[in-house]
Amino acid sequence: MRLLSAVILTGFLAIAPGYASDRKDDPGQIGNRDVGRCLNFYSIEKEIALGKQLSEEVARQGKLHQDPVVGEFVNRLGQNLVRNSDARVPFTFQVLDDDSPNAFALPGGFVFVNTGLIKLASEEDELAGAMSHEIAHVAARHLTCRASQEQLVRTAGGIGAVLLGGGWAGLAGREAVAAAVPMAFLKFSRSDETEADYLGTQYLYAAGYDPTGAVSIFEKLLALRRTQPNLAARVLSTHPMDGDRIDRTEKEIQRILPARAQYVVNTSEYMEMRERVLGDGQKPAATRPTLRSARPN
Repeated sequence: MRLLSAVILTGFLAIAPGYASDRKDDPGQIGNRDVGRCLNFYSIEKEIALGKQLSEEVARQGKLHQDPVVGEFVNRLGQNLVRNSDARVPFTFQVLDDDSPNAFALPGGFVFVNTGLIKLASEEDELAGAMSHEIAHVAARHLTCRASQEQLVRTAGGIGAVLLGGGWAGLAGREAVAAAVPMAFLKFSRSDETEADYLGTQYLYAAGYDPTGAVSIFEKLLALRRTQPNLAARVLSTHPMDGDRIDRTEKEIQRILPARAQYVVNTSEYMEMRERVLGDGQKPAATRPTLRSARPN
């Protein structure tokens, strides 16, 4: 039966209609392409319900940042990125008081951003790059797609019930919510990370930011291996990172994103918000948005 499960899974993935690679490569088609096509036992409604349960669990176990100015800015930034994405669910963005420079997305559009990531991201396009990556995980439905594939292989004896909607999604949801730390099952595969890099960089670009901000924040996260290895381990355990991943993103930016005259890099509003997180009370020097000229062709 385990072999049968694998055969069914392989066959489904082979015949499932996808989206043409040229549409995936075209940022002008964002919103008009199905990037979440996979074997998935969750309906959108169940995925949102699961994410809501998990987000409530995170809020109970973690410490939400209480500064409304910070929360409002992060939510507004996130919603702007969502409007320029392929996502088909409403999003909620919350900030956690956590020194780990991380962000993570739960199923159905629930995203948490750590204060440690805001501290690490010295420019707005860097924070936007990390957040657009998480939005891409949701748009591509990576968590429930992967969970569905694994469950099909494991539940050999119950294939018929699963495919006929025999309540597996509810069971999986209860198991997930019962997890001591929801982050424990948010370990994306390298293929998931690659696709989230690819799509997220397009969303960053479509929102008007310099897409190399995604590369810059990746480089900073990778550099933590040398400067703060213990902190890096907490981040990289759920977001595998290496030099090849950074190189690939740089090449894809050059290949598929037409150069623009200017990109948003930073704004005084972001700097003021970040100063509140840093807590040093210093006023930022910049008073106008910082723009970066287009990359040379």
